[in-house]
Amino acid sequence: MSRAPILDESIQRGERNARFALLINPFYAKDPHASFGKHVLTPSLALTSIAGATPTGWRVAYWDENLLHGAPPHDPLPAVVGITVHLTFAARAYELAAWYRKLGCIVILGGLHVLSCPDEVAPHADALAIGDGVQIWPLMLRDIEMGTLKPVYRAGYERPYRDDPPARRDLLPRKSFLTTTSIIATRGCHNRCGFCYLSTEGLQIPYRMRDVQQVVDEIRADQQPYAVFIDNNLGSRPDYLRALCKGLRPLERIWSAAITLDVTDDPSLVREMALAGCTGVFIGFESLSDTNLAESRKRTPRTEDYSRRVAILHDHGIQVNSSFVLGFDEDRADVFSTIAQWVEDNRIECATFHILTPYPGTPLFRRMQAEDRLLHTDWSLYDTAHVVFRPKHLTPDQLLAGYEWLYQRLYSHRSIWKRRPEDWRAVLPYLAMSYLYKRSNRYWHQLISHNLVHAAWSPLVEWTRRRHVRYRKRLADRAIGSSLIPAGV
Repeated sequence: MSRAPILDESIQRGERNARFALLINPFYAKDPHASFGKHVLTPSLALTSIAGATPTGWRVAYWDENLLHGAPPHDPLPAVVGITVHLTFAARAYELAAWYRKLGCIVILGGLHVLSCPDEVAPHADALAIGDGVQIWPLMLRDIEMGTLKPVYRAGYERPYRDDPPARRDLLPRKSFLTTTSIIATRGCHNRCGFCYLSTEGLQIPYRMRDVQQVVDEIRADQQPYAVFIDNNLGSRPDYLRALCKGLRPLERIWSAAITLDVTDDPSLVREMALAGCTGVFIGFESLSDTNLAESRKRTPRTEDYSRRVAILHDHGIQVNSSFVLGFDEDRADVFSTIAQWVEDNRIECATFHILTPYPGTPLFRRMQAEDRLLHTDWSLYDTAHVVFRPKHLTPDQLLAGYEWLYQRLYSHRSIWKRRPEDWRAVLPYLAMSYLYKRSNRYWHQLISHNLVHAAWSPLVEWTRRRHVRYRKRLADRAIGSSLIPAGV
């Protein structure tokens, strides 16, 4: 899980297949402290969405190097290769680009790193796609047909999101993912946190929503019991989220999404989420320091109110995956034990940790650069698992050690058991999730490389879906504000 597939340099330049495009998600090294399994929960929606925009007359294929199926394909040789470029695997993207260009393919590079560092990326491609790839891709293919490909194409995100075509999930190896129903209903976020990639200079993503029926139809069509919303913040517009829940409720599927904690401002909305099948939420708590949150421009409830709001989600049978960023300027040596104790005290089912990382183009990067606090610009280490700057009150070694300690502490047998749900009927699926997701790294290579990911997860997913359908039927019979029954019922 740390080395990319070897590219065969002996392959000779051959005849390209006209109107055949290959889309590639490059390999990236996996953090041994986190879960290897999280990388195959859902496929890349960016590439399948671009595939959906492919014009009639073109054939398109999808290849994800992280599925460990070997070296990327070359027979038949595509005319065009589109590669997504992100910060941590930029070097691998360049390696792939050089290999395919040597074989005579036209290589197009797109993705966030192309937007933030276009001058760095440009020498590695025949053309750059900067911005909304769904708009750009068909224009580039048309120009390739006409022999008029330009070096740079740009598009903003102002177009109504409902106009985008559906993603091409039919291209995906379904056995390789927990679910192929990764879906996005909204684009953008009402926060502009200084450390977030959404604050990258030049990236302007107005909040856009798809029609509820579009989302419902896509989930129904994919015929999976579990859907994952990959929106930056599905709850930015509470009125839209409520309407979406109304549309999802008849499907009797389960789903999870990233939200901000202020969704709990209205417990009736949390109730609607539960009735619609929400079983888990990913929340960026980021810090337990109000000062850290204010300095990072994170708009969130005060940290003293975090526990009460988590309890609202738990009372509605919704599990919480908490995300914390380590290394803010107010963080000191006690920050790690403080977070660990809070996670355990609040029975947080899943916790994810990230070392503060100044992504290029963000306000955080500019500040760290101005203060001469960057240790290097080796992008492969800008993965939130390495320290790439000098913290204010910690040494880099202390910060890294604390990061590693948090994963060891919270995914120890003792801590997993301590954080078990209060209702005994929910304990077994919680333990199954915890051990399969976080404590099975030694097995994930085999599961992934042998296409067993879906087989390993599907019994647990279907069990959870059936249990939750029973739970929400009981929840629907209870008056709003009354004492709730546990999700295990």
